[in-house]
Amino acid sequence: MEVLPFAGLGIIAALVCVMLRQLRPEYAMLLSVAAGVFILLALVPGILQIIEQIQNMTARANVPDEYIGILLKAVGICFVTQISCDTCKDAGENAISAKIEMAGKIAVLIISLPLFERVLGVVQALIQ
Repeated sequence: MEVLPFAGLGIIAALVCVMLRQLRPEYAMLLSVAAGVFILLALVPGILQIIEQIQNMTARANVPDEYIGILLKAVGICFVTQISCDTCKDAGENAISAKIEMAGKIAVLIISLPLFERVLGVVQALIQ
């Protein structure tokens, strides 16, 4: 996957946003969000390829599907959280960004609880 088209689009959108922000700040924000959404949608095939490769590797290693599901959910939460935080920061809402970041961390911890439980069970079995 080539990164240059994405970087080019991002730089062009950022430059146009800087110029627009002086005249019409609301349009600059819309352009920023639109460019971000467009880039994310263009990344979907690569993301699907990554998921497929992870599934193939874990199938060969006999890793339970439950663990892979937790991993993929955690990564998804991290991406969504990061994108949301960056969008809020771009809009000048640092306090909201911090709350979204905290929510993302808590969400990852919640979905990881079954893994923590499993690890503690293995540690307990080894101690006894």
